[in-house]
Amino acid sequence: MMRWVCLLAGLVACSASSEGTSTSVTELSFAAEPLTTLSSTSGALRIAVRTAPAQPPSRGVQSVELVVSDGVTGAAEAGLALTVLPWMPAMGHGASLTPTVQEGPPGTYVVGNVDFFMPGTWELRTTLSGAITDYVAPSFQIP
Repeated sequence: MMRWVCLLAGLVACSASSEGTSTSVTELSFAAEPLTTLSSTSGALRIAVRTAPAQPPSRGVQSVELVVSDGVTGAAEAGLALTVLPWMPAMGHGASLTPTVQEGPPGTYVVGNVDFFMPGTWELRTTLSGAITDYVAPSFQIP
């Protein structure tokens, strides 16, 4: 009987994972200064990029904050839909976890569940859709 209890306890412990869990936008702590600021492909948008829990990011599951503003006026771009694909260009593959996107304060989007599971250069291939449709691919060097 004790063997079954230990086996069941082990299965329950092993089945717990971070996949599918989400952290509230307000629970994350991002650096005050962006890691980088990029222009979108068309130049119509400016995107400030921050990472958590560390900046710069390291191996493992990370969150990435994208603060999107108009490239000319600097006004926050709220109400956009973001499609995000983590991609490792040198290896020709993405990650097995599907990123989540939560909109926070106007123009602020937190991409969670970003799994940089191996060292190398990773891109966050991001399509922004709404009042404007554009593209940006922040790049990260993971040690």
